[in-house]
Amino acid sequence: MSKNRTSLVLEGGGMRGAYTAGALSWLVDHEIEFENAYGISTGAVHLTNYLMKNKEDLFSFSVDGIADKRVVGIRAFLHSGRIVDYETLFQHIMPEEYHYDITPLKDCKVNAYIGLYDLKQGKTGYYPIQNVDLYELQASTSLPIIGKVIDHGGRQILDGGITDMIPIEQSVRDGCDRHLIITTKPADYVRKPAKKPIVDLMKAVYPQCPQISKDYAVRHLNYRKQIDMIKDLEAEGKAVYLFPSRTSNVTRLGGKREDLVDLYELGYSDAEARKDEILALLKK
Repeated sequence: MSKNRTSLVLEGGGMRGAYTAGALSWLVDHEIEFENAYGISTGAVHLTNYLMKNKEDLFSFSVDGIADKRVVGIRAFLHSGRIVDYETLFQHIMPEEYHYDITPLKDCKVNAYIGLYDLKQGKTGYYPIQNVDLYELQASTSLPIIGKVIDHGGRQILDGGITDMIPIEQSVRDGCDRHLIITTKPADYVRKPAKKPIVDLMKAVYPQCPQISKDYAVRHLNYRKQIDMIKDLEAEGKAVYLFPSRTSNVTRLGGKREDLVDLYELGYSDAEARKDEILALLKK
């Protein structure tokens, strides 16, 4: 594979992904493109809209769609038996009410991938965006235990963030040497180890995949490894690491609309503030 490939690397973060959506809207406005792109969890969904240059859906998904009371909370639980009902979001709300359509991605010229955790294989794999459908996007945001396992194409799939919270390692494996990484957590964030009861619960919920509980138990170590890799690349002048410049009231599964709008706007303004760094990286 040829070198000097630029890549866009997107973390997930649930509702905190409004930050990512704002930063991607800035990229669309400035007509910035990459040879490769990687998305995990909600980062995968925002990636689809960035690739289609769809600022309207970048905003609507991150501010209204994902926070819809039919998707998260008591209404979601009463309807689906889970506190998040992404099936309603991806199979009904987005295509029917927002006219979300990813069929144009079949002609996408970017080497773009989303990460999915395969329960049968016990690992995260990366799938070309050109072949992805709404069920796979639903799976990409389906967290273990609180989300639904998606049976699709002979696979049982979940959120790839179980192992790859920030898909920087895949970008490096694919030969990219300049990376714009967008994350949704502040620079001083430290992921805590998973609590033993949660790990034990995973063993009971997913008996067909003993690996998932092992992966979850070391999730904090994988995250630290990914952050360290990003910082090393940044120090070498091979990456721009974009993250929220101030705290937000938005959490993974909660946030008022005005806070989501504020976080979206922060993503846009943070990208603008680092415009020179981003453009310099891509010109190397």
